[in-house]
Formats: sequence, structure tokens, C-alpha cells
Amino acid sequence: MNKTDTKLVRGNLVDIISREIYGAVVTISNGKISKIERTGIVESNYILPGFIDAHVHIESSMCTPLNFGAAACKHGTIGIVADPHEIANVLGVEGIDFMVNNAKEAPFYYWIGVPSCVPATPFESAGAVIDAATTEKLLKREDLHFLAEMMNYPGVLNKDPEVIGKLNAAKRANKPVDGHFPTGNGKALEEYIANGITTDHECATLEEGRDRCRNGMFVQIREGSAAKNFNALHPLLKEFPGKVMFCSDDIHPNTLMERHINGLVKRAVGLGYDVFDVLRAASYNQAKHYSIPAGFLQVGDNADFIITEDLYSFTVKSTFVKGVCIYDGSNVSFPAKETSRPNRFAIDPITVSDLGIKAISDKMRVIVCSDGNLDTFEEIMEPTTNGGYAVSDTTKDVIKMVVLNRYQKAAPAIGFIKGTGIKRGAMAQSITHDSHNIIAIGTTDRELADAINEVIINKGGISVVNGEEKETLLLPVAGLISPLPLDQIDIQYKKLESKMAELETTLSSLQMTLSFMSLLVIPAIKLGDKGLFDGKNFRFTNLFV
Repeated sequence: MNKTDTKLVRGNLVDIISREIYGAVVTISNGKISKIERTGIVESNYILPGFIDAHVHIESSMCTPLNFGAAACKHGTIGIVADPHEIANVLGVEGIDFMVNNAKEAPFYYWIGVPSCVPATPFESAGAVIDAATTEKLLKREDLHFLAEMMNYPGVLNKDPEVIGKLNAAKRANKPVDGHFPTGNGKALEEYIANGITTDHECATLEEGRDRCRNGMFVQIREGSAAKNFNALHPLLKEFPGKVMFCSDDIHPNTLMERHINGLVKRAVGLGYDVFDVLRAASYNQAKHYSIPAGFLQVGDNADFIITEDLYSFTVKSTFVKGVCIYDGSNVSFPAKETSRPNRFAIDPITVSDLGIKAISDKMRVIVCSDGNLDTFEEIMEPTTNGGYAVSDTTKDVIKMVVLNRYQKAAPAIGFIKGTGIKRGAMAQSITHDSHNIIAIGTTDRELADAINEVIINKGGISVVNGEEKETLLLPVAGLISPLPLDQIDIQYKKLESKMAELETTLSSLQMTLSFMSLLVIPAIKLGDKGLFDGKNFRFTNLFV
């Protein structure tokens, strides 16, 4: 169906504005709903608003924006609120422009924001800097719609001039500001909100969510591939239905193949929550907050909707955007586009000797990670040594971890991590939130060096090494993104997962968890390219005590 055609769609219309469901024939003309007639009978399928992801980093899917939309529409998604923070940390404004231009002309709502933290902190090396003056210019653009998550909450609370300058630029542009506040409640939260910050997706407990809603914030209930907060936060759907949005934040290729926002809708309705409140959290609340011109099945609206078999499985039969069927249950109708491959890599391969670290004490700080959690904690342990050097010890589940600056030649930062469960081999990748340097873990320095060098030589990717065997997924766009469609990325990623399984990790996603072990803004202890970092006190700390 072309946008200019007139089409009739029949089904049980789910009106989340009037909060009623009725049999109807919907007339679509010129991409809009021109008429709705009640049939007076129960129809065989359901017409409901399309879903909108309230906060996502497209790059975590390893897809281009175009390929992300083509995959997500199969799950009933018609739009995303996207923070191009990852690619901006590599390429700056060039990265933002890549995302905007790649998404142009696609039948999908790409609501892209201006990253607020490039780099995320002054304590790490990134590929670019977007300062307050540049932020002001970007926020004046019509194709950039909000100031994305303000992760530098200490900068907000301490009134850092650059941070406040960015917040004020958003106020002048009359564009919303997304938040990121993982450190609890109280006066600090109130002060953070008072600076005009309107959303948060970092709530880990129900009380944190309640406190944010009471203070006027929108809580974005996150269910990604690594961070999952739905189980803790779903009571907010009943307690604060107008202040809740669903989001994925970081979603991996294999997860996106299986589900998107529809997965949260299905679970919430299955728990007995009001279907209208659930659908508002999946679409309406974010559309109104971010001024996304999506339609909600009212006469005069854009003809944006999905057709499902029922209101419990939410199996999507078709997806429409502005009157165009972009998914018919089998095929996706998205434009083909040649993908440019901007990138930034400026280092040479390393040697095994680069990875040695002398054990200068019988006590060292170890990063302890856990499955499905971005937070870590610190444990003081006795290092296992070989010839005076601290080494991995699989019997203690303590594995060497390395972060290497990919933007300029520098010595690698070295630490140790507990909780991955790996028994052999190594893994390296150029996906390392938020500056996207190279991060690697390995049981031997030889395998560590091999995995790291595979990423360096290919200028981006994920590499798993087990002895002489290796598997690599290439990411030639900024070291973050593949130009391939999702199904092909997924095939390659499954090969990676198979190789990861040989390492005997106990994590559900070793790759995703590892990608957050250098995210300095989330406590308690992480490894950046300049060393071990105390995320609670926002300062560097020593490996050896």
C-alpha cells in the first residue's frame, strides 16, 4: 500500500485515549486515519498503537539505524528514542550525522537526541569531545530532538560549568533532557531533577522508581539484554501509569531477533495490569513527552498502528507507519541504502610482554561482576603470581582484564575481574561503554594478546580466542556497527556465542557484561583505559592495596 492509497482495515480497535475496545473499520487516506466506523461486532484481530522504545542506544544491536528499524518493526515497534552516545564518543558530530543520515527516508520514527556526555567522564580517553557550545548548536537542529541522558550526575550536583551549559542549552531550545541517576534517592535526586532532567532508566528498586515518579520524573522501565529492571519496577504501571515508559536501553542482536517492546507488553498484561495503562507505557507516554508525531488511532492522526491476533500473546501480524505497511507478517518494506563506514583506530598490535603486571603487594582490588547487573563491587584478594607477576587464576574465578586506548598509543590498563566463570581462552572487543576503547579478558596473556590484536587489525569487532582457534565478528562502522542486516549479524553472533561457550562462562552474556566493565559512571569499581576507577567517589584507585 502506498501512502496516497485509500485502504480499509478491520479489527477490534484498542483506543487508549477513550480506554475502550470495539469492532471497527478504519479508513486510511494519504497516510492518515480519515474515518472510523464501529461495526458492532467482535472482530477476529486487534488494531492497536505501535510501540515506541523510550530509550535505546542503537549501536548495542550492532545494526545501522535503518537495519534496526527493519528488525524492530517485526515486533510492532514503529519508533525509537535513540541516544547516539556510543558512536559520538568515537566519531563526535560525524557519528551523530551518520545515524541521522542513515535513518533518513525510512518509514519509522527515529527520534534522535544530542549526547550529553562525550566523553562520558574526563577520566577516560574518547575519540571526540562535544562541549557545551557544540551542544547548543546541535540542539538548534530540527533533526535532533532532546538532550540525551545526563550521566555526569556529579557534574550536575557540583554545578560543573560545562554540564550546566548543556542543560541550559536544552532549556533554551525547549527540548527535554534525559537522566541517568543510579545512586538512590533523597536531596541529591531532588537537586538533579531541579536542573530540568525529566527521565531516568537507572532505577534498580521499586522505591527508587516511586521516588522519581513522586518528584515528577518519568521512569523508563528497562529490559535490555544485560540490564533488566522490569521485575523490580512493574508495580509502577498501576501506581503511576502516566509516568512510566518501556525501554530497552542496550539490546543485543540475539535479543532483538526474539523481542523488543512487545516482550514487556506481553509480560505486563500477563501479570494482570490494565491493558490501556500498559499500552500507554509502550507508546503514548513517550510520544507525548518527546513530541513524537505518532498516531493513536484517532481520526486525523497519522495511520500508525499494528495488528495482532490477540491481547495476550501480542503476536504481530502487520505494522503500519503513516499508512504504509512496513511489515506484513512475512516481509519488511524498508528502503535499501549503501552504508558508509566511518571509523577511528590509531594503534598498532601489541605484544604479550605489554600485558604483564608486577604484583607489588599481597592484596589487590578485584572487580566483582554479576549476571544481569551493570553495578559491580570491590573485593580485596591475594593475587596469584607467576615469576612475580599477577596472573589469572581460574580456580578462584579471577581473570585478567585489559583496557587499551584505541585512539592513541598508550600502555594498557590492567585489572582483574571475578564473576565471569571462564576457564580458558580470551575475548576482546571494541565495544566498551562509553568511550569504546578495547576491552579484553583472558586466562593467558598469549590468548589475550591474540584476541586484542584481532580487533586492532580489523579496526573493530569482537574476537574470541581458545588456544589456536578464534572467531571474530567484524564491526567496520566506528568499531561498533556492522553494515549487515540483523539476521546476518545474528548468525555471526551465534558463532561467537558458541565459541564463548567453550570458555565456560557462567554469565548469560559474557560479551554484553564485559562491554559495561569500563563504564565509569556506574558504581562501584570499573577499569578505564587510564586505570582502576572508584565509581562511588569518582576517582582513580590503585590495583594493589
